[in-house]
Amino acid sequence: MSAFLLQHPEIALFLSVSLGHLIGMARFGPIQLGGVCGTLIVALLLGQTGVRLENDVKTVFFALFIFALGYTGGPQFFANIASGWRFGILSLVEAVTVLAVVMTAAVMLSLNPGAAAGLLAGAATESAVIGTASEAIGHLPLDASAAESLQGQIATAYSITYLFGLITIVIFTTQIAPLLLGVDLRKASAELSRKLGQDIGGSQHALPELVGRAFFAGPAAGGTVMAFEAMHRNAVTIARMRRAGETIDPSPDTTIQDGDQLLIVGRRAAILEAVNGLGGEVARIGVDLPVVTRDFVLGKSAAVGRSLEEVRRLAPLDTRRGVYITGLRRLGRDIPTLPDCVLQSGDVVRLFGTERAVIRAGNELGRVVEASSHTDFIMLGLGVVSGALIGLMGVTIGGIHLTLGVGGGCLLSGLVFGWYSARHAGIGAFPPSAAQILKDFGLAAFIAAVGFSAGPDALRLIGEYGFWLPLAGILSALIPASLSLFIGHRLLKIEAPFLLGAIAGQQCSTPAISALVNTSGSSIPVVGYTVTYAISNVLLPLLGPLVVGLVFHMN
Repeated sequence: MSAFLLQHPEIALFLSVSLGHLIGMARFGPIQLGGVCGTLIVALLLGQTGVRLENDVKTVFFALFIFALGYTGGPQFFANIASGWRFGILSLVEAVTVLAVVMTAAVMLSLNPGAAAGLLAGAATESAVIGTASEAIGHLPLDASAAESLQGQIATAYSITYLFGLITIVIFTTQIAPLLLGVDLRKASAELSRKLGQDIGGSQHALPELVGRAFFAGPAAGGTVMAFEAMHRNAVTIARMRRAGETIDPSPDTTIQDGDQLLIVGRRAAILEAVNGLGGEVARIGVDLPVVTRDFVLGKSAAVGRSLEEVRRLAPLDTRRGVYITGLRRLGRDIPTLPDCVLQSGDVVRLFGTERAVIRAGNELGRVVEASSHTDFIMLGLGVVSGALIGLMGVTIGGIHLTLGVGGGCLLSGLVFGWYSARHAGIGAFPPSAAQILKDFGLAAFIAAVGFSAGPDALRLIGEYGFWLPLAGILSALIPASLSLFIGHRLLKIEAPFLLGAIAGQQCSTPAISALVNTSGSSIPVVGYTVTYAISNVLLPLLGPLVVGLVFHMN
């Protein structure tokens, strides 16, 4: 078996990815290892056979992963730098504190640069650090075997501390932090949702379920369509009328006549309120009204930086009439469409209504998300090349040579390309599904390659540090989270559900936000998560080369 894998490393690669993701599916309560950690475990075991992948292969996979990561997060990153400062402070707290804890552990445990960087990657549950730190070690004045050994220890230390960091942040955000704050997370999330959603459409939610029903005009006869809709806070729309056997597409100035049959579309609660001002309900109106749902990516729009309530209030009547926001996605996650939710560049807004009305309103927001599998490889190639060139640059500070490497350079170029594409329709097509496969497979393949190299040193590192390394991982996750809880609650006055989501995001922990959503029974925590996640996804990988440089010059 060993000889076979040595001759066919590609089989070992895909075996690690497939078996690793199978292992990663195992769930223990709210804890799930995930495919990356599972892949690393399998690769470490297969690495005992001596199987290896060339360094160039690792570099290519990591460059694709980190560029796609930056590209998808670019719009939100730049938007949050400007407007999400309250939550963004927590990402800075995470970066500074975890750096301090890791450096303290490096001194107390005499960690080498590889083990220290692996502790940072694992405790902060940020896999991208493995790549940026590995590149930094490759630039140290070491021979090839010594550099490879240190790079292997990054993966080993990561595999040891990741599980402990993951368990710590999940338990802290879902159990310990609510206890310290003295709140019932489920009740607090429900109350916050009611508080933030009470002003739209007379409902406790910003955007309740949309329905269409037909009525005789009844008491509404004699008034105009505009007056009727305004009476119900424009939460309903008279989308179509039938008069004397003819179908009419009414304008706001159309006068409603006795005997008219009205097809009304709107929020359920608003239509129930409007029933008292109408005649009896019509079982079949005799006409059909096609409606569509379209997704639009916010680009250079007046809506960016404004809350949903402001957008609804300030938009001209002819733009917003008959159009309803039914969903909002940020960084690939659904977030609650609350009145106070501030729209950001790169957000995907889902609109519902007639096709003409939806296109009219959507064009004011940004570009429509086409169901296309086309990828702009010109943009992808130039983006990775730009990142590689940026990564070649470096500075020397206090005798420490710092360079971003290919990973850090591609992360920055991805951020810029993603931000630019979001603001300019039709430029840099990169479908979310294509970006996701590059992120998922690029990282998994890179992690497998690193695991192969780390395999022979895994047992030695575990025997050298014993339980002290997992303990350092627990403290590296717990101390920044606790400090952020204090600052967020006492100084920044962030509501508990938002704050706990932000703490999960500052550590880039997808399992933690998933556990929070399940525990709270609400998507409210995702609002805080998306801000800190976008910023920490940039800051934490950049700490990898810094830790490597500091520890190397200390030893």
